[in-house]
Amino acid sequence: MKLKLWHKVLIGFVIGAVLGLMIPQLAALKPVGDLFIRLIKMLIAPMVFASLVVGASSIGDVRKLGRVGGKTLVYFLVTTAIAIIIGLLFALAIQPGANFILTEVDTYEAAPMPNVIDVLLDMVPTNIINSLATDNMLQIIVSSLFIGIGAAMIGEKGKPFLAFCESLAETMYNITGMIMNMAPYAAGALMAWVTATSGADVLLPLGKTLVAVYVANVIHAILVYSGAVYLFARMSPVKFFQGMFEAWAVAFTTCSSAATLPVSMRNAQENLGVPSEISSFVQPLGATINMDGTAIYQGVCAYFIAQVYGIELGLPQYLMIILTATLASIGTAGVPGAGMIMLSLVLQTVGLPLDGILLLAGVDRIFDMIRTSMNVIGDAAGAVVVAATEDGLETITTGPSVDLGG
Repeated sequence: MKLKLWHKVLIGFVIGAVLGLMIPQLAALKPVGDLFIRLIKMLIAPMVFASLVVGASSIGDVRKLGRVGGKTLVYFLVTTAIAIIIGLLFALAIQPGANFILTEVDTYEAAPMPNVIDVLLDMVPTNIINSLATDNMLQIIVSSLFIGIGAAMIGEKGKPFLAFCESLAETMYNITGMIMNMAPYAAGALMAWVTATSGADVLLPLGKTLVAVYVANVIHAILVYSGAVYLFARMSPVKFFQGMFEAWAVAFTTCSSAATLPVSMRNAQENLGVPSEISSFVQPLGATINMDGTAIYQGVCAYFIAQVYGIELGLPQYLMIILTATLASIGTAGVPGAGMIMLSLVLQTVGLPLDGILLLAGVDRIFDMIRTSMNVIGDAAGAVVVAATEDGLETITTGPSVDLGG
């Protein structure tokens, strides 16, 4: 029986997790996963630049581009706010910190929250080549949009450059398909490393918090993402999640939205029918500012820390958590360790001790797996919604489980 690639990834994922628990020495397989991540990251800058240039030139009308951007931002902000509300509700229901015996923890010093003005200014590169070389995603997005619009405005003179960018983007998509043949082995290697180094016991002390975060993310996906793609695009949720499974698996094992971007964009275009000009705008932007999974993590963990320190939270504190985490998802865009910065900002805003972050540090990788994969799925849902409200989705005749070379 010929298996689809996502079947192979799932099998590799499960086998790696089980073998990692049984044979701790398999943690040595991590370089296999690291190689896969490096290969994917190799494609990010040229693919995002080329596809965004082509996408911006295809949209053409600056007013339409602004409309698409506005819809994208509204969607991301609304779903992030809903995500953190769901996270808080599950934390209240599960009570993750109840009867938790607090042991002595070290002092945690929060990384500074970037100044909003500095973030906005830093979005505009002073050197386009440098932004490509350093994988500065926000700067690549901004410069690509300007270049794409400029190339479209000069007419015939811009066509050779746009043809080059289109060829470059297609080349990157093809290489992505080749690299994805390695995905089942990479997923198995990375999961073996996670379970071999962390073990099953690491889940027990913070098990209720992990359960709350994971269940809240699943519920958010079922209610919000399923509802959004069905309401706006009349797309079956089964088709949506099956079409994005490969991207989800890559995000879950790599814990990197940026590394997953080539796979996510390909899945959205080939499996869900999202036009390339929409996908190449919405998903790279979402990879930097859309943090639904991280927002759920903020809500649950803030409540957990409050409980273990015996601090009561009231309605004003809950509202402040929702507002702060929603705005911080954009304020920390493109910043390494954004999840931890967001959490420290939330804790500071409502007066909770930052030292509580160290209680979660031991299992942060396991938290990161679900929050990153949910961020990626949210980006794809946003692309479907925006596409459906603009030119509509393209018809896919081969079904949602397109085999990317597997």
